[in-house]
Amino acid sequence: MRAVADAARPVVGLVGSDGAYGRWLRRFFEQRMGLEVLGHDPADPASDPPERLLEQAQVLVFATPIRQTSDLIAEYVARSGGRERGRLWLDITSLKQAPVDAMLASQAEVVGLHPMTAPLKTPTLKGRVVVVCEQRLDAWRPWLQTLLDALQGEYVRTTPDHHDRVMALVQAMVHAAHLGQAGVLRSFAAELGQPPALMPYRSIGFEMDTAVIARILSLNPEIYEDIQFGNPHTAEVLARLGAEIGRLQALVERGDDAARAEFREHYLSANRQAWGATAVADGSYTFERVGYLLADLTETRRLSVHLPEDRAGSLRALLHVFEEHGVSLSSIHSSRTPAGEIHFRIGFDPGVDVAALRAAAAAIDHSGVGRVLEQP
Repeated sequence: MRAVADAARPVVGLVGSDGAYGRWLRRFFEQRMGLEVLGHDPADPASDPPERLLEQAQVLVFATPIRQTSDLIAEYVARSGGRERGRLWLDITSLKQAPVDAMLASQAEVVGLHPMTAPLKTPTLKGRVVVVCEQRLDAWRPWLQTLLDALQGEYVRTTPDHHDRVMALVQAMVHAAHLGQAGVLRSFAAELGQPPALMPYRSIGFEMDTAVIARILSLNPEIYEDIQFGNPHTAEVLARLGAEIGRLQALVERGDDAARAEFREHYLSANRQAWGATAVADGSYTFERVGYLLADLTETRRLSVHLPEDRAGSLRALLHVFEEHGVSLSSIHSSRTPAGEIHFRIGFDPGVDVAALRAAAAAIDHSGVGRVLEQP
């Protein structure tokens, strides 16, 4: 068994290694941090037994379903029998109080983490918020910082209780509101059509809301169920949300000038004042930027290009090819694949010279500057 003195390169044990986040974390720890990873998952008969994780892993990460996490941690505390002393235990569930309390029953150092995103197609959490609850941390503090640096997230530190209260707003309320919208859309489908039939009439707000609904419906339903039912603060938040919707419904049903005045005061003026001018302006600007992005993604003339070399000057060389062929760009957006490849989606005006665009695409492939993935 390795000592804590070897903490710079610990063996990592993943509980829930066959889940979506477990698989992402294995790639991250092995490929980005160069660490040895052990993993146990009941869904994978070939995975390592729990005893091996407890014997050999200096860092134990619980990436398991919310409703099972606390009981699983309690099992590992009982199995470990004190061997976890001097080690680090982490969890990455969407709730923090219960799993952190369960880990504190051990003798390990304890940190609760909550990445505010589903597993990504990118190799890190760059640009994504990660909540950090440092509950019992001493010798492992330097390594935790190394981990956070490697993840490249945007970090906010808080207590487990405050985290769960905030998540009732940030997650439970948001999911509930969108699932409520999904139910309303379903109720009108026979009269007005399913969401695809409504999209030609879309506003930016409707398109963004339906995208959120589709995202929720596309992912693991157990996660969304547990976020609603597992957070003790959800019921209060949903009661307040229901009261606000009910009040608005009553005002609309009245429909008189007094109701309109109350609507303006309660739902617009009071909320605008509570948010503050800066937050309102920043949020409005974010909405505009997303709108521009959505408009860019509708362009029918486009190229998708992979740049094989992630180095300074690669993008400049790519753009120079279009300049040489007299082709102007209307938009350009980048993304990374799970393997870390950079892909650029480049849009052009509908009236672009298609022959010149195809010649530029051929030149990109021939020169080795990039590989064209989607032809015009």
